[in-house]
Amino acid sequence: MNKFTSGNIRQPRLALGAPRTTFRIALAITTLATGILTAACQETSETTTNLGSESSSASGSSDGLKIGTLLPATGDLSSIGQQMPKAVRLAVDTVNQCGGINGNPVTVVSEDDQTDPNAGAAAMNKLVEVDKVAGVVGSFASSVSTAAVPTAVRNQVMMISPGSTSPVFTQKASQGDFNGFWARTAPPDTYQARALAKLAKEKGFDRVSTVVINNDYGVGFEKEFVTAFEKLGGTVVNKSQPTRYDPKATTFDTEAASAFGGDPEAVAAILYAETGSLLLKSAYQQGLVDGKTVMLTDGVYSEDFPQQVGKSSDGKYILGGAIGTVPGANGQGLEALTQAWKKETNQEVTAYVPHSYDAAVLLMLAAESAKANTGEGIKSKIREVSASPGTEVTDVCQALELIRKGEEVNYQGASGNVDIDENGDVLGDYDTWLVENNGSLDVTGKVSPEIN
Repeated sequence: MNKFTSGNIRQPRLALGAPRTTFRIALAITTLATGILTAACQETSETTTNLGSESSSASGSSDGLKIGTLLPATGDLSSIGQQMPKAVRLAVDTVNQCGGINGNPVTVVSEDDQTDPNAGAAAMNKLVEVDKVAGVVGSFASSVSTAAVPTAVRNQVMMISPGSTSPVFTQKASQGDFNGFWARTAPPDTYQARALAKLAKEKGFDRVSTVVINNDYGVGFEKEFVTAFEKLGGTVVNKSQPTRYDPKATTFDTEAASAFGGDPEAVAAILYAETGSLLLKSAYQQGLVDGKTVMLTDGVYSEDFPQQVGKSSDGKYILGGAIGTVPGANGQGLEALTQAWKKETNQEVTAYVPHSYDAAVLLMLAAESAKANTGEGIKSKIREVSASPGTEVTDVCQALELIRKGEEVNYQGASGNVDIDENGDVLGDYDTWLVENNGSLDVTGKVSPEIN
């Protein structure tokens, strides 16, 4: 049995969108003619066309919709985040090819949040105060969104995250902290924690420990997981002294020993890729992993992650046999997005590409519905275009055509039905996945977050 194998794994299927390789986005400079030529030079991260590039627009109508991306091209989540801006640009290119929004092309300004709250806050300030965006797709890390959302709310900019899943956002939204300027296309970890707890019980685990990154994402997930696992009759062996590691730490020997001690059958590891790989490598080097299954989540759902953790002396991947959960993408629009994505990138759809695409589409549909390229306008229509009673539609151009005729639409996304509730949340099911001995990731099934 492999170091991380439980001995009770279902036969895997090929994962839809399993990440292959990361890419670097070529920089280019383009000019968009709108009938009014301006001489002002814009940032090189601004783009209106050309999916593979981040380009500058030296002109643009003051009436045109401008949206931003605040996503991790570098840092602890870069292995997942590098594809997200490209998904947003695909959505924008598609919309621009069918007439733009409110009669003008849409412009995108992309910023790298570096998976760092301070960098993310600074980048959000630029997007809002310098670039004057009406909406932002981002961030991915919950900690970065926490740092950036006050600026968005204060300046009435609509923010839609494709993946900040901390339950903290639901709580704050319910208290009115965001005034409606926050939503997300991935379900909160309230649900994923329950899904992971159910997966643990389905695998026959009764004693589990936890180790989490010490931020909103990790700690919020941990608390929900403990509650759910105990409700299912399980025991969290380090509940009284939870193991939480500093996101800026460089050594993890103590945390690894704490998480894998106490004789757990499995370790629920809520991690980011760069730091998490060091922690799991330390556990292996200390000889702590034999007979224990590692359970992972969306924060490390990338084929880069097993490579980062590394191989054993016999050439096998240390992480082989680990299992996990990730928000599934099973929306009515997934097939069409998959085809368009392959045509433009010659790559498979990876994790959170559908969620990023849907976030951008919702911003644009809401602006068209409001007949206003402003954050306030987008906010006023974001729930209306995402849910019933409008006509169900998956194609963004068809949706825009209906809106322009004065009809209501219910956008059915690639990630799911994206029915945004009063707290900016969506519901969803979760894919279960396995790290194969060759380091590849395979989807093995689905698990519902419902616990009776």
